[in-house]
Amino acid sequence: MLKKSLVALALGGALIAHAQAPSTPAASPAKKALIARILKDQQPAIEGFARNLVLQPVQDVTADARNVLATRVPKDKQDEVAKGVQADLKKYIDEAAPIAQRQAVKIAPATVGAVLNDKFSEDELRQLAAMLESPIYSKYEGLLGEMNSALANKLVADTRAQIEPKVHTMEESVAKRLGITTSPTPESGAARPPAKPTSR
Repeated sequence: MLKKSLVALALGGALIAHAQAPSTPAASPAKKALIARILKDQQPAIEGFARNLVLQPVQDVTADARNVLATRVPKDKQDEVAKGVQADLKKYIDEAAPIAQRQAVKIAPATVGAVLNDKFSEDELRQLAAMLESPIYSKYEGLLGEMNSALANKLVADTRAQIEPKVHTMEESVAKRLGITTSPTPESGAARPPAKPTSR
């Protein structure tokens, strides 16, 4: 699972926000050095942000491919087609992610660095650099995945009984509006015949 720290989110937002911001005064040599330290420390987060941007179309294509596989591809061909789709997605990620990551690191000083220069004083940058380089912060950041996983697992377990019926209702309602045949859900039982499109 790709994890994004709070700092990565902030830096990612800075990359987008600064594109529309007016130019700021040049940083002093001391601020430049501090910003360089921060950007070096946050390079993995910047690269992760760029990779996540590259992955966004993959999520859409994956969802569309699943729908098409289930409804239009013969059952005996589904595994073969699914493997081909996975290979295409992997090829795209392997080719596109390094391009985006290299460019993100290259433009970080002019985008993220400019925001840091504009919004932080030299003393604040010194404190930020020290915080990011702190072993305690590194330990906390390293545990974010574990903490998020624990929260997600407990949240899903605690809300499943309330949320799943709503998901099924939503899916059935959308399918009915689209005139799509749906299979009965586990809660609804197999005795009920599947819904069919209504002809007019």
